[in-house]
Amino acid sequence: MEFEDLLKRAIEVRAHYDKLNVERGRTWTDQDIMSGFVGDVGDLSKIIMAKHGLRTMDNIDEKLAHELADCLWVILVLADKYKIDLPVQFQKSMNELDQRIEKERSV
Repeated sequence: MEFEDLLKRAIEVRAHYDKLNVERGRTWTDQDIMSGFVGDVGDLSKIIMAKHGLRTMDNIDEKLAHELADCLWVILVLADKYKIDLPVQFQKSMNELDQRIEKERSV
């Protein structure tokens, strides 16, 4: 699946959630979405801990895959909401990291 396909699907699902939340009487703000993401990252942390034997959990690999996908979904939604060209920014960030690493290695 290409990036644009992932982004389109993430936005479609976010729109479905928006409709559901309207029916329930409350829509999520960007801050609510971010708070949900923080919860997802916390869940991801617990799963990683379980992966390394620090917690007990069933179906660790399945839960890890699910939580990573959830986190990616929120990142895609937030990038869209804030008009961030994520592929461009990702490349820029990776280039900056490469430069930093090379600088540190040459010291």
